[in-house]
Amino acid sequence: MMRQVILHRNQIHEGHLVLVNRRHPIRRERLAGKPNLVPCIHQTDILLERRAAACLTQLIQAVGGGKDIKLVSGYRSREDQERLFLDSLREHGREFTEQYVAYPGCSEHETGLAIDLGENRLGIDFIRPSFPDTGIFADFRRKAADFGFVERYAKGKEQYTGIAHEPWHFRYVGYPHARIMVQNGFCLEEYITFLRDFPLGGQPLAYREESRFDIYHAAADGDEICLELPEHRWYQISGNNVDGFIVTLWRDRQ
Repeated sequence: MMRQVILHRNQIHEGHLVLVNRRHPIRRERLAGKPNLVPCIHQTDILLERRAAACLTQLIQAVGGGKDIKLVSGYRSREDQERLFLDSLREHGREFTEQYVAYPGCSEHETGLAIDLGENRLGIDFIRPSFPDTGIFADFRRKAADFGFVERYAKGKEQYTGIAHEPWHFRYVGYPHARIMVQNGFCLEEYITFLRDFPLGGQPLAYREESRFDIYHAAADGDEICLELPEHRWYQISGNNVDGFIVTLWRDRQ
C-alpha cells in the first residue's frame, strides 16, 4: 500500500540537507521563521537547530571532548553575518574574506545547522579557529559522520564549495547522509548532484548498515508536489534548496 505526501515548492528551502552557498542563498521566507534553536551543551551562548544541537552534544560526549573542544560559532542572524563580513573586509581585505567568510544570506550559520569548533585555549581566532587533527580532535573527526556531521569545506573541494579549506567548520546533514558523503568523498554540492541519479519511482540509492535506507530525489516540478511513499516504511523528507527534495526511507516497522 502507498500513502500520499503533499509538499509545496517553497518547502525545498527547508530541512537538514539544504545546500547553502553563493549560487543557492537562503531564501528570505525561510529566515522569516527562524530555525528551532536551542543552546548547545555547556555553552548556552551558542545556538543550533534542535536536532543538530542534540547530536553535537552526543558526539562531543562520545569522544570525551567536553573540556578540550570549544564551540566557537553556531547560529548567526543575517545581521550578525553582515557585521562579520564587513568587519573582515576592513581588517583582512576582500581576498581573505571571500575565502573564509560567506556572503550574508549565503552562510550555513544562518540555518542553525553549522558549527565552528576550536581547541579550547586562550586567543581563539573567531574566523579561523585551530582544530587539530590529533588526539580528541581526530577522534571527533572519525566519529562525526556517525552523528550526522561532516567537515563541510574539505581540502580539494574549493572548486565546488567556493570556500577555502576550513577544518573547523562542521555541518549537520543527518544520518545516513553524513556516512554516505564521507565514504564517497563527497562535499554537499557533489552529493546533491549525485542524488539526482536516483529519482523517486526508480531505483534508490541503497545504503545498508544495521538498518536499510533507500534514498531518492524528488523534483519540485510544480507548486504542489504529490509523493507516493510506501505505507509500511518510515521516512524523512528534506528540501535541497536547489530543485527538489531528498526522500529517505528506512526499515520496516516492527
